[in-house]
Amino acid sequence: MSGHKVNNFVLKMANVNGTGSASANGLVSKAIFRMGVPMSAKNFFPSNIQGLPTWYEIRISGDGYRARAGQVDVMVAMNAQTYKRDVAEVCSGGYLIYDSTWPWDEQLSRDDVTFIGVPFARMASEAFTGSRIRILMKNVIYAGALAALLDIDMAVIKQLLKDQFGDKQHLIDANHKAIALGYDFAKENFDCPLHCRLESDSKTDGQIVIDGNAAAALGCLYAGATVGAWYPITPSTSLMDAFAGYCNKFRSGDEGNRFMIIQAEDELAAIGMVVGASWNGARAFTPTSGPGISLMSEFIGFAYYTEIPAVLFDIQRVGPSTGMPTRTQQCDILICAYASHGDTQHVCLYPANPEECFEMAADAFDLAERLQTPVFVVSDLDIGMNEWACPEFTWDDARRPDRGEVLDAEQLAAIEKFHRYLDDDNDGIAARSLPGVHPKGAYFTRGSGHNKFGGYTEDADEYQEVLDRLKFKFNEARHRVPAAVESGAHDGEVGIIAYGSSDGAMIEALDRLKEQGLDAAYLRIRGFPFGSEVQKFIDRHEVVFIVEQNRDAQMRTLLMNDLGVRRDDLVPLLHYSGLPIYADFIVQGVLNHLQQRKTA
Repeated sequence: MSGHKVNNFVLKMANVNGTGSASANGLVSKAIFRMGVPMSAKNFFPSNIQGLPTWYEIRISGDGYRARAGQVDVMVAMNAQTYKRDVAEVCSGGYLIYDSTWPWDEQLSRDDVTFIGVPFARMASEAFTGSRIRILMKNVIYAGALAALLDIDMAVIKQLLKDQFGDKQHLIDANHKAIALGYDFAKENFDCPLHCRLESDSKTDGQIVIDGNAAAALGCLYAGATVGAWYPITPSTSLMDAFAGYCNKFRSGDEGNRFMIIQAEDELAAIGMVVGASWNGARAFTPTSGPGISLMSEFIGFAYYTEIPAVLFDIQRVGPSTGMPTRTQQCDILICAYASHGDTQHVCLYPANPEECFEMAADAFDLAERLQTPVFVVSDLDIGMNEWACPEFTWDDARRPDRGEVLDAEQLAAIEKFHRYLDDDNDGIAARSLPGVHPKGAYFTRGSGHNKFGGYTEDADEYQEVLDRLKFKFNEARHRVPAAVESGAHDGEVGIIAYGSSDGAMIEALDRLKEQGLDAAYLRIRGFPFGSEVQKFIDRHEVVFIVEQNRDAQMRTLLMNDLGVRRDDLVPLLHYSGLPIYADFIVQGVLNHLQQRKTA
């Protein structure tokens, strides 16, 4: 058996979807967090309702690493259909806990793994009545066993159950009973704790546990969004669910609701509602995923050309087509940047974690209204639906929404004639008016060819004049989107570029590369169009890697198109299995390429 791993190991539960394991798994992860130990949890679940395998992986890292580790130290194998796969995933010196109610197939055993049999199903059957309650309590029993085996603080677990069930004493009693069954059995039959164990700490002080979709929804609330329209699609639906919950709590009262949430008949209708609400002056948004962006493209182009603000949250999942709806990828980079036909370019923000989902949600509304254009917050399933330990969010109460150049009644009354697309101050942005404010602000909003005065045109010069201004406005957005951030070495041969949810793996990879003598520079892209700092970073390094979670190096293509970067100047490291990227993939990719370069 390998040495002790205190607050530094991976725990994974293998189960069957629809058996209620999520509650038990959540109990374990929250208990670890409340013990003051940094953790991150990732849920790998099927896209059907029930019956297929599901896994829940908790990375415990005293160093605060939040990416997937790429290995498992302790596996709780509760699904006989995946035993072979689960055994293979355990690292040498690790543990596999299984339900010994039924005999274990010794052909699956490994000499370098310790197998721990606990009769979960038998204990649940003997202690509880009713098939459904037995299934549910079997999971809670393994949570109790883990408490003994990993040295989870039982006082924390008891408090969590009280917090979860409140005054429902019968549920608290049932869960206490199940926890005690697993805990006592493990204590009586095994040496507890294992070499992989927990020790209370204080490293989660000032932190919260939240998923990216809930964080983004909270950002929308703080930004003053009042209209949300969407068509349900995995993995974005929980964003609107969270927004509705926040609005019902904070925007409802005796005078009624101060918000409007609409479930549309499809994605095309949803974005149409957002554009209409934004045209009327509301802050409106829609959450969706790649297939939704495809269906919304025509209205997105309409909003771009008519210069109507709109905010879209793309929680990326695996494509093409329906793909794998419950797996993660960064595969919508190009479709978000160029959504719709004709010459369109869209501002995109790339959050790396839930705290940035909160911050960038608010930034997106300011950018959309300042620039009068659609803005995409490009997240993904890993950020959006998994639980992350994050610093507590902060908000500047003095902050006010940036509504951009919107003429009020007094301003409209003072001008001789209002021209919707006339850029008076040469910043690429024409002042807009809102319906009903003043008769002089009226104009016909058209998605067909129009000139700078807002009139219909098929004149080549007039059409090109408007399109050139839109291009100029987009280029000016380089100074407004969040700048890329650099860390690691500032000088040296090797630079690495990444974005979004790859950041967690990159932070760990940089530390591991440094341990092997390579002090690489790291640039995290946070917005499109790219600022000058991106070009300067590329120019400063002899070898520049671009880390992406898609097959076709889409960010690399975007860098080539936007900055004119040569193809050979960026070495792609592409991870696209649908599982979140991990540090070892990056480390090995960098070292292997540098070795090949040296021997070429």
